[in-house]
Amino acid sequence: MIAPAASTEARATGRREPRPVIVFEVAGRAMAIPAGEVLEIRSTDSLAGEAAAFEPLEFPWIRHTIEREGTLHYVVNLGVLFSLARTRPTLVLFLRGAQCALLVDRIERMDAISWVFALPRAFRGSERSWYLGLALFDDEVVPMLNARGILTPEQQAQLAARLPETLAGTVPA
Repeated sequence: MIAPAASTEARATGRREPRPVIVFEVAGRAMAIPAGEVLEIRSTDSLAGEAAAFEPLEFPWIRHTIEREGTLHYVVNLGVLFSLARTRPTLVLFLRGAQCALLVDRIERMDAISWVFALPRAFRGSERSWYLGLALFDDEVVPMLNARGILTPEQQAQLAARLPETLAGTVPA
């Protein structure tokens, strides 16, 4: 079991029983997401014919959409969103209950965590919605992504308004 740090500033949130997470890498940076939030993992090569180009200028981290099971997913390049070094992502994580899919470089491992620590106050703005908190794996602190915080409802509405008519029918109402 992972125990919280000794600092009085460190406050753990969530459940204490271990929960499965997927630890992945983007531009050499480890990140994690609760495993239950991931519907499917696919290679980018296997989706080449399914992705539709979509380049809204105000969202440079989105360049494609992919329809899965009747729902349109905006493909989010996490490296661009987080201003990391350019890479060639090899995997797409389709998220459960969210209208986005995440481009990642590789899956590092499956793991289990017991604690997610609250974000420090230094995290301001959008990153407060992007992350659930920070997880501790051995000697590494890893940000835990919030599947529903990557694209806000307002951003999803803006994106839906810019969709070509051929794709508009796959956006949930």
